[in-house]
Amino acid sequence: MSIAEAGEFGLITRVVARLKTGRSTLLGPGDDAAIVAAPDQRVVASTDVLVEGRHFRRDWSSAADVGHRAAAANLADIAAMGAVPTALLVALCAPTDLPVAWAEELADGLSAEAGLVEASVVGGDMSSSPTLTIAVTALGDLQGQPPVVRGGAQPGDVLALAGRTGHAAAGYTVLSRGFRTPKSLVEAYRRPVVPYAAGPAAARAGATAMIDVSDGLLQDLGHIAVAGVVGIDVRTEAFEVPDQMRDAATALGVDPLQWLLGGGDDHALAATFPPSATLPDGWRVIGSVHEGTGVTVDRRPWTGGTGWDHFR
Repeated sequence: MSIAEAGEFGLITRVVARLKTGRSTLLGPGDDAAIVAAPDQRVVASTDVLVEGRHFRRDWSSAADVGHRAAAANLADIAAMGAVPTALLVALCAPTDLPVAWAEELADGLSAEAGLVEASVVGGDMSSSPTLTIAVTALGDLQGQPPVVRGGAQPGDVLALAGRTGHAAAGYTVLSRGFRTPKSLVEAYRRPVVPYAAGPAAARAGATAMIDVSDGLLQDLGHIAVAGVVGIDVRTEAFEVPDQMRDAATALGVDPLQWLLGGGDDHALAATFPPSATLPDGWRVIGSVHEGTGVTVDRRPWTGGTGWDHFR
């Protein structure tokens, strides 16, 4: 059955029936708007969009994979502010011949990823469109903590990372060359493993700046450097190249550091901490903050790619 055959309200009924309710949802889908608890009295909000052919391909990823990716891209932004995600709003624009089963599986992926942080999909919108597009807005709660913004890094701070980089980029390269293995890299592209709890933990530990690594580590660190008017240096010795990544890089003729430093979509969290801070579990030092501008690698300019730009 296509979504045209199911009709808008038939599709909504099918999708809503698959969604789980998170602990912050006071009123979920079904009314003009949802109601989400905000105990902190401040709401953290972020939005992101996935367009077929630009962000995903249906022959590379299942609908559930796309749902996980769409949710993760937004939930990671909430965590990067030091907040706890509470809810997602999802808009689906789809061709009329899209199978209902695909939309249902997309809802399963969105709901499952949100469930990892006890959040839920609380509403959204649907429309016909020649291009399959998923737009997601995430909401979060700071739980009494100040937000960790990009502009707080200070000279002398340490630079730390939670999560992994390079895996999704390696998986993308593997898929783009027509291969489906190594499976661990391909799965990393299809479904990111995001260290959601590391964001609030960093806030409690006194992080001075933080960002979700969505476009590439060096490019995203550049936002912290610009916002804080500081220089940042990344140490390559802090990165271990897994055997399967190294083997794939050799086979494909790619420098694995290009994936690790310039690859996006893993949604690791990068943050700066005062030198006296005790890093929370899951965080590791990968560099330092100093007076100056820009981002360097091993104290030298990086000549490779730094990350993704939608318009370049």
